[in-house]
Amino acid sequence: QVQLVESGGGLVQPGGSLTLSCAVSGSGFSIGVMGWYRQAPGKQRELVASIPRDGRTNYADSVKGRFTISRDNAKNTVYLQMNSLKPEDTAVYYCNVGVRRLGTVWHWGQGTQVTVSS
Repeated sequence: QVQLVESGGGLVQPGGSLTLSCAVSGSGFSIGVMGWYRQAPGKQRELVASIPRDGRTNYADSVKGRFTISRDNAKNTVYLQMNSLKPEDTAVYYCNVGVRRLGTVWHWGQGTQVTVSS
């Protein structure tokens, strides 16, 4: 059974930083693309950043230069370092992972709230 456990959300002032992490547990599979999405109240869920196994990164234009996605393949964990946070970054952040057995199944984390406010 695959489980994703997120941590690291919270309340931060504008200009501050937070780091999110998402650990994947289970056995009998490999992990492909790992990513972070977010959903603000009244808005659709959107891709924030993604990283395949080879480490190439992809970012939404709104977070380029401020957020950094990384992964530790040995620990099956993906991170999102968020700097220079803005109020518009306030959302529930979800990790999304492609788990490969016979094919690829996409799994979601439980979500973690990030609130940027003074």
